[in-house]
Amino acid sequence: MRWKEQLLKLKPYQPGKSIGEVKRQYGLSEIVKLASNENPFGSSEKVREEIAGYPGKFSIYPDGYASELRTCLADHLGVKESQIILGNGSDEIIQMIARALLTPETKTVMAAPTFPQYKHNGIIEGCKIEEIPLVNGAHDLDSMAAAIDDKTSVVWICSPNNPTGVYITEEELTAFLARVPEDVLVVLDEAYFEYVTAEDYHDSLRLLNQYKNLIILRTFSKIYGLASFRVGYGIAHEDTIRALEPVREPFNVNTLAQAAAIAALGDQKFIDECRKENTAGLQQFYDFCIQAGLKYYPSQGNFILIDFNRDGQEVFQFLLERGYIVRSGTALGFPTSIRVTIGSKEQNEGVIGVIKEFLNVDTVISN
Repeated sequence: MRWKEQLLKLKPYQPGKSIGEVKRQYGLSEIVKLASNENPFGSSEKVREEIAGYPGKFSIYPDGYASELRTCLADHLGVKESQIILGNGSDEIIQMIARALLTPETKTVMAAPTFPQYKHNGIIEGCKIEEIPLVNGAHDLDSMAAAIDDKTSVVWICSPNNPTGVYITEEELTAFLARVPEDVLVVLDEAYFEYVTAEDYHDSLRLLNQYKNLIILRTFSKIYGLASFRVGYGIAHEDTIRALEPVREPFNVNTLAQAAAIAALGDQKFIDECRKENTAGLQQFYDFCIQAGLKYYPSQGNFILIDFNRDGQEVFQFLLERGYIVRSGTALGFPTSIRVTIGSKEQNEGVIGVIKEFLNVDTVISN
């Protein structure tokens, strides 16, 4: 087989351990998963009601244009339906962009560390990849702008950034966009948009009319609690969407996923409640980290990255054996850290308690 050479050394995406896997491996009956930035409160009751009573015929293909969902999204966002593209999660839209714009003759620019699928898809397409190190957990937008040359076709920005949770302000974003050539697509990944409470966070939708080379990615997998349905979407100028549509797989958003997303979108009270709970949960971790003398990044997402100043894999393993699945920073570019999804108040208290156990055991061993 004449595989692309770059595929031979490329590892597939490694998801966190599943609940069933951990139960079997360690003989545990109760597991709390705080590894994949899922919503600990699930999804809106309206979603459950919609799916339970769904009258559709499953032998029929989905609406390939996702017409009803597209209309609901356009109304919710205040944009035209022709400015929206739907994906099997925003991961698929990242793949669409890479497939449409990246070649061995082009270059792409991104922060590091950030969401790994930007680089992953760039490698598959064989393009040159330039990674600009984060500064205090934030994108170094000045250096990213300086890295853009005549071969650059795509720049990736994640705000709030995964895995640090650090966001980009309105002033920072507009100054950056003003420096990007019109023929370079800026991908602004806002997967955690609905969790943001910062007053100076960028209003990206307002910028779409001014910057036709901007595409915004959002998802129903996080605060909407629909991770298993895989629904993401992009918002951009009509010309950008028109160019991307031929790359999109037909029928890529399944029938139940469309119905679930419409129902979820119609319950913004649930979203407001989840945002408030998340803000309170973050404060639980901030208070603990300050008390324990642990460094962390203030987060605008539903997760927190905590630095233990030692092998994060050890912390990860200690928590895992006690029924808490978190994300080791080793795979995220922060080898002395762990990333913890913000859970319910009780879940947060539980994992903090086990972290305290780890710190006490570590102190005893050190002494």
